[in-house]
Amino acid sequence: MSFPIWILTGPTASGKTDIALKIAESINAEIVSADSMLVYRGMDIGTEKPSLAARNKTPHHFIDIVEPWEEYSVGQYVKDFEVIAQSLYQQGKQFIVVGGTALYLKAIMDGLFEGPPADWEYRNSLKAVAMEKGPNYLHKMLADIDPETADKLHFNDQKRVIRALEVFRTTGQRISSFQTQFGHKNPKYDCILVAIEYNRDILYKRIETRVDRMFERGLVNEVRSLLSNPLGLSKQASQALGYKEIIDFLKGKYTLSEVSSEIKQRTRRFAKRQMTWFRSFPNIHWIHANPASDAMRLSEEVLACFTQNKPLSKETM
Repeated sequence: MSFPIWILTGPTASGKTDIALKIAESINAEIVSADSMLVYRGMDIGTEKPSLAARNKTPHHFIDIVEPWEEYSVGQYVKDFEVIAQSLYQQGKQFIVVGGTALYLKAIMDGLFEGPPADWEYRNSLKAVAMEKGPNYLHKMLADIDPETADKLHFNDQKRVIRALEVFRTTGQRISSFQTQFGHKNPKYDCILVAIEYNRDILYKRIETRVDRMFERGLVNEVRSLLSNPLGLSKQASQALGYKEIIDFLKGKYTLSEVSSEIKQRTRRFAKRQMTWFRSFPNIHWIHANPASDAMRLSEEVLACFTQNKPLSKETM
């Protein structure tokens, strides 16, 4: 028997954290993060991690669980999520999954094809080919061996094109042949997905304000401190939005003004990609926000979506 999972998502800077905290306070719920960067200790400012005061008031899960020099995969997240979700459910505790990492959310809702481990040498060789011959070349390579997957991926989606090529090289099988379960409802959970959206111009202004706030809070010093550790940053952590650009700034690639503009531009692009992912999710409930919307009002709307679709807890099922 499946049990209900409440999921709150939306693009970066849409206010998910504040809305979730309001809901959690009103119904005594816990928060389960679905953000791939909140897992890292010490990466606080660039991820806009919930404050310690908020976390002390409302229990949070999947925040500060690994060191920044360690890797943490979506496959590990799914395994850990199942343990936490089952435990909270058995205790009769309501929880809200909150985050914008689309792959984490899709893995919760649809299950996950884990596949073989990463082959970084092969990945880097493919990236070099893409740099020399263009992303279309890799996409054509994929189309020759796995046209079904190639049809689903844009040629600029280099990360997933490379992963598909890597799976074929490692296993001799097309990634599409492994993914028969992916894209179908996970039988373990009955997910209710609610997303916050803003008009594009308003969201972009919120992103600019957020990035400015990160710099004011000391993002550059945070990255400098992380890099001072002899163990450094993992590949995943060093590619985090905001951190990658500050690392380049510290290497002299950008001026301070340029790196701020670069982070804003890349964050806008990231938000656009997030929205593309979210719009592909079936049965998603959209809540349109505007500059006059406050977290309390939005939290009431989100909670209404949750409760109108599924009961609050195990006891009411």
